[in-house]
Amino acid sequence: MSIYEAFTLLGGVGLFLYGMTIMSSGLRNACGDNLRLILEKATRSKVTAVLAGIAVTVLVQSSSATDVMVIGFVSSGLMTVAQAIGVIMGANIGTTVTAQITAFNISAYAPLILFLGAVATLFIRNNTVKAFGSVVLGFGMLFQGISLMKSAIAPLAQLPAFVAFISTLSNPIVTVLFGVLFTAILQSSSSATVIFQAFAVQNIISFDTAIYLVIGAAIGSVTPNLLAALTSNRQGKRSAVLNLVFNLIRAVLIMTLITVFPGILTFIKNLSPDNIARQIANAHTLFAIIAVLALLPFTDKIVGLTEKMIPQSESEKRRMNDHRLIYLVHTDKMPPAVAIRQAHLEIIRMGKIALENLTVSIECFFEKDRDKAQLVEEGEESVDFLTHSIMSKLVELRSLDLSERNMNRLYSMIQAVDDIERISDHAENIIEYEEKLHDGRATISDEGLRELRNLCDLTVKSLSTCLNIFESEDFSLLPEAEHIEDMVDDATGKCIDSHVQRLMKGVCDPQGGVFFTDMTIDLERCSDHAINIATAFYNYPAQSASAGAATS
Repeated sequence: MSIYEAFTLLGGVGLFLYGMTIMSSGLRNACGDNLRLILEKATRSKVTAVLAGIAVTVLVQSSSATDVMVIGFVSSGLMTVAQAIGVIMGANIGTTVTAQITAFNISAYAPLILFLGAVATLFIRNNTVKAFGSVVLGFGMLFQGISLMKSAIAPLAQLPAFVAFISTLSNPIVTVLFGVLFTAILQSSSSATVIFQAFAVQNIISFDTAIYLVIGAAIGSVTPNLLAALTSNRQGKRSAVLNLVFNLIRAVLIMTLITVFPGILTFIKNLSPDNIARQIANAHTLFAIIAVLALLPFTDKIVGLTEKMIPQSESEKRRMNDHRLIYLVHTDKMPPAVAIRQAHLEIIRMGKIALENLTVSIECFFEKDRDKAQLVEEGEESVDFLTHSIMSKLVELRSLDLSERNMNRLYSMIQAVDDIERISDHAENIIEYEEKLHDGRATISDEGLRELRNLCDLTVKSLSTCLNIFESEDFSLLPEAEHIEDMVDDATGKCIDSHVQRLMKGVCDPQGGVFFTDMTIDLERCSDHAINIATAFYNYPAQSASAGAATS
């Protein structure tokens, strides 16, 4: 192979990869947020999750893009690992469509397709048309890249060294490993499969060799996902490992089948006897479908294996517990008064999470512990989840036959949920201040830190007392809560006055002073929300102690 032919091959690969990227980007722009909605909504069952994975991957023409989206959803808690495996399986089928497309010999029309795509992209103002123009442009690049690769690969058949190397791929295990490595380098199973098709078309490799290379390509395709998972949380890493485990099991399954039943390959050849590129594409698709159908009933086992490889941490177990309702379940089967009491218990639970979040955020601020910042962010996600879930349930309870007292209590609980959610928001603000102070470009004086520490202690005491009142409905404690609130207000005023004096004397860092002031305001507002929570039921206390005993 001459240098020119080597450059032509590299240029063809580059054009193919860029064409795939342009197609993927254009399709995503044309579809808007629909791809995310498909994945979010269609994972309620295994079958719909597989179909969603197929649909999204066909649209974006990249199983890696689908899998990366899945990693993001799993990391953020929008999707569980058990839901993710269905989408991953579907993506393995959807990615075979690229091989089916490239099996068509339409390279002669690639220049015309490129021209039409360029016109639509450059000269049409409508955003939707421009997006589809990008798809057409990427499509043309894809086939032009294939044409360049084929022309560059043809001379390899006459190169003794290359022929000798290819002959070493007679061992199925070695061939699969080469397919894994080749795909890992290209970071694209679709690109690898197209190149293997081109090798087969030029009679450089046999159909059987191409099959084992494609099996290896499926394993190598997880490389981008493993790289993407490096920066995600344990759930995201688990979903990436899940993809690897599935593809390893799939490879073993398919290799076992074609070894025990070699007639399968003969059957695939006979489907397109004169078109080896189509034979490889058909095998790619058929094997993906067989693997999904065979392994779909065992997804729980595969997920369980993955969770053993990356066990759940204590924080994960806690997060999973926090991301579900405990008391507000099956409310449609409860008497209205009992449902209201259950809602009260759920809000108490949410309040305790917010209290801990505030406490940990303060510890993070003074200890400069970024690990605790992560705990606060996870706690904030839990509070947000409970806010939406509890609010939805409270709206449902409004349709029940509630007494006037219970209806008023329900409205008070809606306000209490809002106050608790705001307290957790302020806790998140506090860790943001710590992050901005962490790099040393802004500082708070020792005197200012002592004042903040006193204000923090009072605020935590205020919230703890008020949550106790909300839980017990012992309103004899209200004077104590109001006294602590007055102390918080006084401490806030003293903090601001002292801060102004330090600024006037020039002993305070102005940038750090901004964070100091913002934090005092956050803490004072936490105490205000706490008083709102304490007085939520003041005019509508529980009718009797038996109301609570009914659910114990």
